[in-house]
Amino acid sequence: MKQKLLLISFCLMPFIGKAEDFNVQVGPRPYFLISQMKPSALKSKLESCANKKLLKNEFSIGHRGAALMFPEHTLESYQAAARMGAGVIECDVTFTKDKALVCRHAQNDLHTTTNILLTPLATKCISAFKPYDPINKTPASAECRTSDITLVEFKSLRGKMDAFNPLALTVDEFVKGTSNWRTDLYSGPSSGTLMTHQESIALFAKLGVKMTPELKEAVVQMPFDGFSQSDYAQKMLDEYKALNVKPTDVFPQSFHHADILYWIQHESEFAKQAVFLDAAEKPKDLPDFEKLKRYKKQGIRIVAPPIFALLDVKDNRMVPSRYAKDANEAGLDIITWSLERSGIMAEQKGGWYYQSVNSVIKSEGDIYEALDVLARDVGVIGVFSDWPATTTYYANCMK
Repeated sequence: MKQKLLLISFCLMPFIGKAEDFNVQVGPRPYFLISQMKPSALKSKLESCANKKLLKNEFSIGHRGAALMFPEHTLESYQAAARMGAGVIECDVTFTKDKALVCRHAQNDLHTTTNILLTPLATKCISAFKPYDPINKTPASAECRTSDITLVEFKSLRGKMDAFNPLALTVDEFVKGTSNWRTDLYSGPSSGTLMTHQESIALFAKLGVKMTPELKEAVVQMPFDGFSQSDYAQKMLDEYKALNVKPTDVFPQSFHHADILYWIQHESEFAKQAVFLDAAEKPKDLPDFEKLKRYKKQGIRIVAPPIFALLDVKDNRMVPSRYAKDANEAGLDIITWSLERSGIMAEQKGGWYYQSVNSVIKSEGDIYEALDVLARDVGVIGVFSDWPATTTYYANCMK
């Protein structure tokens, strides 16, 4: 029965035909950011492009779609990212109880990214909702996994903004934790459409964008019901091959070295654009030059560290970091993550993503100052952004 349901889901997917042709629209945010910049040649250049016709650009990567304002990894989030000119869009890939691949940032995030706790499927969550304990100051909690439910059950859910209220005393309070610099405007009952990995492939082809799936870590013990890690890594790429997607249109990602090496050994064409994500939490955790050279020797071509890894401060301005110089010298291409994920820059000073340059973050306009260093001085080939309009505008203006 499970196999039949998966086959039905596959057959009902949109046909991959000619890509849609539409006008790229970036809305007011890029212009607002530019207005917040201090006077400079960069600001003048960006202002000069105010009336330029904008085109989609592969430098602009939709991080979980357009997750600044749309529930991540949903149909609506992906469509918004494409409309903003993202030339590449991400589906984070995990699996359900019946081993169907679906788009979620983590296998165990359904309690914060969907309405599962408000549905009968809450009874299937591995950890039921527990309210805030005011005596012991224990935060409210729950844990719901895609591997707890079937594909059909997964598709019955609705996506919401990734958040929870740690002080919640009820389930309803728990699911309402969206940051005040985001919005729930696009999280209503008629939106938040969840996607299978196969559906994302068909949608991205229809939108005329390239694809960057990330093989997410399984929180269940692997093998899972006979489904091994290599089976998982292979199945993700098999779904592209089944839909006749060219390897040059796919940038498979993983934080796990073994996954990248598996693709290099077994899927050499797809591995040419495999992206090795770096999980460093602080600059001291980053690989040194010798390790980066080993990556290159192993066949890894693209590394993707967080933004802070690539930036440093010199003479009170942002400059390329030691890691950035080492990666370039090792002959590696670089992608970075994630722009527009740090809240209000003037208040948060860029937060975790900009930790190496927090001291020089003064205003919202510093997003473009950082992006310019990443693009022109570091030489990144792409930037993940929760609001792709920002990177699309820059890429079109700076060519």
